[in-house]
Amino acid sequence: MSDEITLVVPAQQDFRPIIHLVVGGLAVRLDLTMDTLEDLQVALDALLSRRDDDGDVNVRVVIDDAKLSTTVGPLPASLVDEIDRDGNELTIRRVLETVTDSFEIEERNGSAWVELSKAGG
Repeated sequence: MSDEITLVVPAQQDFRPIIHLVVGGLAVRLDLTMDTLEDLQVALDALLSRRDDDGDVNVRVVIDDAKLSTTVGPLPASLVDEIDRDGNELTIRRVLETVTDSFEIEERNGSAWVELSKAGG
């Protein structure tokens, strides 16, 4: 059985603490360490910083099989190219590779959507 919650919040930075609060509450159910939770928050902030407009952002959090998966979107389509870029500089790709167990990006209706995964325990 899995637990799932979906938030639709304004994309402005002022609303990011709400996302952190909900993700933190669900992370407690997996007994995530503070370091693991902070890693997930860093990944979320890296993605959410790409949006600071008057639109809404969707954040879907699922706990299943001792894993927390978070899907974020819509994000600018240019994020797909930015994540595909590989190099030595500090890019969003390096941030996500460092702080998540895995991530996937897909294009939906001209926007990017990113799924982040972090194991519990």
